[in-house]
Amino acid sequence: MSDSIPPCPTCSCEYTYELGALLVCPECANEWAPAAAADTADDVIRDAVGNVLADGDTVTVVKTLKVKGSPTGIKAGTKVRNIRLVQGVGDHDIDCKVDGIGPMQLKSSVVKKV
Repeated sequence: MSDSIPPCPTCSCEYTYELGALLVCPECANEWAPAAAADTADDVIRDAVGNVLADGDTVTVVKTLKVKGSPTGIKAGTKVRNIRLVQGVGDHDIDCKVDGIGPMQLKSSVVKKV
């Protein structure tokens, strides 16, 4: 039975078990849906219109973003060059340097590949 149940994606524990529709790890108490485990294996980051992003791409911000500590923020249409894809905080998966603002992380859902 343990061959059909995948290990925990958080701590790689092999003693996971099913609890209703969820899979549960007894060591770290992580709960996840079996379908979500299949989605994380893809690891493809796409922009707001569905284009696949890669390290070093140039993207354009599609909507105006407020930036904490900046009176102007980032305007829609701002080009961001030489992005780096990372596993950031939450869904912030682009590490970049925005002209006039500085280094920051952006969500892939607010940018479009140029």
